Formats: sequence, structure tokens, C-alpha cells
Amino acid sequence: MKNKEFYFFSSEDRSNLPEPSFSSLPRWRGFNLTNKFSLKTNTPFLEEDFKMISSLGFNFVRLPMDYRIWIKSNDPKKISSSAFIEIDSAIRFGIKYGIHICLNLHRAPGYCVNPPLEEMDLWKDLKIQKICAMHWKFISKRYKQIPNKYLSFNLFNEPPKDLKPEIYTDVVALMVKVIREERDDRLIIADGLDYGRKPVLELIPLRVSQACRGYEPFKLTHYKAPWVKDSDKWEIPSWPSENNNINSLKKDVFSPWKDIEKKGVGIIVGEWGAFNQTPHDVTLRWMEDCLKIWKEYNWGWALWQFKGNFGVAESYRKDVTYSTLFEKGPMFDLKMLELLKNY
Repeated sequence: MKNKEFYFFSSEDRSNLPEPSFSSLPRWRGFNLTNKFSLKTNTPFLEEDFKMISSLGFNFVRLPMDYRIWIKSNDPKKISSSAFIEIDSAIRFGIKYGIHICLNLHRAPGYCVNPPLEEMDLWKDLKIQKICAMHWKFISKRYKQIPNKYLSFNLFNEPPKDLKPEIYTDVVALMVKVIREERDDRLIIADGLDYGRKPVLELIPLRVSQACRGYEPFKLTHYKAPWVKDSDKWEIPSWPSENNNINSLKKDVFSPWKDIEKKGVGIIVGEWGAFNQTPHDVTLRWMEDCLKIWKEYNWGWALWQFKGNFGVAESYRKDVTYSTLFEKGPMFDLKMLELLKNY
């Protein structure tokens, strides 16, 4: 396993990206790009996507990735440097177009929220924890030259509901240690427990930011999602209602995150959005209330996703008239796009 540092030129920067810190994240706004979300759908990142995102006024991209993309012979102990060339390109595109890049292990050695189940359990097995730490150390060394204004690391995607905070903290601490052995000030973001729903007080001494989710109410955002059991039997969602409205979002969903922010923890909404079977008018009303809250709180966000079933482009909703904005570009949901741009 040979590692080669990313070669960084400060003159490449054409942006006015803000300087982040673990205790105070900028109000980044942008999208998840899912090109390397899964080994089965692994495709190169496209410069045209970064160019479009920037020209539309957004400045943040989260890259959820599957570690199997860069291992050799299905062996998690063997990392292929050449497999990182396309990730290098994404970072260069970010620098070129003024977009902060957040690298995330959506599937880490030993854990993924999506099937298939990993053979080893990251939360129980010290051996796979050390292997996972090796991956983060490799990434940290490769990109050690890049300042935090351009790059951050989001360790794991949506740790499970039943995971004890002290166990999660121990695993996060190991990753933080190896990352900061390469760059001692690297900006690191940890998802909350219960799939990003609950902030973790035990992480505060590690000087990491935390990421929440914007998927509540779940029966609104995942209506008829084929991977959610019986979601096709749910009532057609509405927004707002007596029990679900902007006040319930503030009180029941985001107030714990606001509380931990007051303790010196930077907060970002790492993923949010609604599946394309939720009625469009309901989706937009719900989205606007979320965006109002996050603007008031000065929190950044990354829609899941740019292009796809939850996205602002190529989402294939039956109740939307789509339009092109760029030559040979994707079909955009203009109402959703304008809403996002307004916040």
C-alpha cells in the first residue's frame, strides 16, 4: 500500500470559502453527490456537477463513499492508491469552483446502515476498528496539505440506534487520533447516534463537530420508499398538520442539537430531503419550514441528493414540470431549486 499526498496549489483557490472550526461551522449549503455511495454504482465525479452547483450559488458537497471501492482483492487491509485518483479530482473541482468537500465513509470497514451487512462489527471488534483507522489514516495523510476551508472528514454515516454512546466515543476517538497524527487541526465531523437523530455529549472532549439529519417526520420523507417496509401502506403525508409543523420540528427534532451547540459543538445537517413519492406541494412546504429553522440557527445543510430520487435534479416526480438550465445538463425541479437558493 503506497500513499501519495495530494499536491495542493494555494493559487488554485478562486473562492471566498469561510474558515471553519469544530465549535463553529459555517452555514455551508449544498448537496450530497452519490457517485461513490456504493460499489455497485461507482462512477467518476463529474466536473460539470461542481460547476453547476457553484454557478447556482451553493458551496458545499458531501461525498458519501464505500470503502470497497479502493480495496484490493476484497481485502480491507489492502488499499489501492490509484482508486483515489477520482476522489482527488473531486477535491480539485471543489477548490476550483469554491465548494467545500466533506469526505464521508458511508460504508466503513465493519459498518454500513445499508445492506449488505459487514462481516465484522466495527462497534465490537477491535481488529476491524484498527483496519478502519488505517483507512482514515491513509486518507488523512493523502490530503494533509489541504486546509480545513476546503476539506473536512465525516467519519461514519448514521451509527445505529442501539449503540452505546461510550462505545461510539471510543471508536470515534481512535479515528480522531490517527487522523490528527497526520494533521493535528483537521476538521472532523461525527454523525449523531440513532441514525443521526441524537447528539452525543460524550464526543465533546474530542473537539469534533456533529451532524444531524433532516428526515423527520419519517412518514413524510420516506413515503412509499421501496426500502422501507410497509411505507406503501402509509397515509398520504400532509404538511403542516396539528401535530407536525415548524414548532414540533424545533421542539422535538432540533432542540437537543441546539442545546449541544451551546456547549461549543459546530452543527451541520449532513443529509435531508424527501423521496419523490411525497406530493410535491407537501415536500416544498415541509422543506421551507426546515430551511427557516436552519437559517435562524445558522446551520449549514446538504440535500440528499443533487441528482436522484431525493434531489433537485432528475428526481422523476410525476407531479413536477422539469426544466433545463444548462446546455446538455440535467432536468431541474425549478420550484425546489428556487426554494433552496432563497435560504
